[in-house]
Amino acid sequence: MKRVILVVLDSVGVGELPDAASYGDIGSNTLGHTVKATGLRLPNMEKMGLGFIEQSFLPKDDKAVGLTARMKEASPGKDTTTGHWEMAGLKLRQPFPTYPNGFPKDVIEKFEAAIGTKTLGNYPASGTAIIEELGEEHLRTGYPIVYTSADPVFQIAANEAIISNARLYEMCEIARAQLVGEHAVGRVIARPFVGNKKGGFRRTSARRDFSLEPQGETILDALKEAGHEVIGVGKIEDIFAHRGLTISDHAAGNKACTESMLVHMDKSFSGLLFVNLVDFDMVYGHRRDVKNYAAALKEFDDNLPSLMEKMNEDDILIITADHGCDPTFRGTDHTREYAPLLALQKGSKRHVHLSERDTFADIAATVAEYFDLPQRFDAQSFLHDLLELKK
Repeated sequence: MKRVILVVLDSVGVGELPDAASYGDIGSNTLGHTVKATGLRLPNMEKMGLGFIEQSFLPKDDKAVGLTARMKEASPGKDTTTGHWEMAGLKLRQPFPTYPNGFPKDVIEKFEAAIGTKTLGNYPASGTAIIEELGEEHLRTGYPIVYTSADPVFQIAANEAIISNARLYEMCEIARAQLVGEHAVGRVIARPFVGNKKGGFRRTSARRDFSLEPQGETILDALKEAGHEVIGVGKIEDIFAHRGLTISDHAAGNKACTESMLVHMDKSFSGLLFVNLVDFDMVYGHRRDVKNYAAALKEFDDNLPSLMEKMNEDDILIITADHGCDPTFRGTDHTREYAPLLALQKGSKRHVHLSERDTFADIAATVAEYFDLPQRFDAQSFLHDLLELKK
């Protein structure tokens, strides 16, 4: 039974991409700056060769075992959907639309007409900041809060005491149906919160993402069609609009997703276990909380031995990221960075550091080759290099 465990450390980039200037991200380095700011050590990932990846600022372990590299993002953009789609084999030619000045008047008016109420906000903002700014007005009026960010997202925040989660999700589905064509943002996001006054508002774990359906075949589709299991843990189901999955496990947060991943690894299946650990990005990166970003990385690293213990001899473990979100950088947005690549089989005997990869889609090509599928997604598999490490 062949299995690939693909773990996305959401936002853990490793240094600016060559085109970072076009995104205002010169000088960003999520992992490297976190290491420098906190003295962080990640001994288990260092044993996989993480210190060999340029700009990680971690020591090179001479006894490392596994395969490492850093990967460019071929698609334009620096958002969750773009990054995950590309590692699944789907590269974008055009970036998703963003709205630095808020959404056009006609877009908002059409949405308000469809939901039968006015809205508040309609400008780029941090999610925690905008509920502080508009939360009390929302309680008075009952109007949902609409906002965006530097990412291609249409976000709707609502207090659970005013608008039920079911109604909020319905509003998101309405927005998702309307935001097509030139306004086809990557995700519409429901952002429920609780609290009754400024200073006491808190977002809940009932967030849901409503993604655009992938505009082409992914490795998830190919595996499912070939009869393999495709298990999505965390927000994977949202990112891929529930397509290409055989099992969806919508665990929320790093701890719950890690626990779910370990449970699924106890099961016998042939296919892909695809896990997103969102807290690095959502809870610490966007809030520029470097101390707890480091703590979350250490917690994941501490869990790696339990994960590896559950691996079968032929299992492949791949650890990567979808973009950056440097907690030491200016602003609160994602950063345009390389993604780390760490890959391992249980019986690997040595380490190899590969040259820079041209696209995240090399992951999809590798998974496809491992399962004897014909797709290569215009990318280069690193399967041969990985399997050689067992010899």
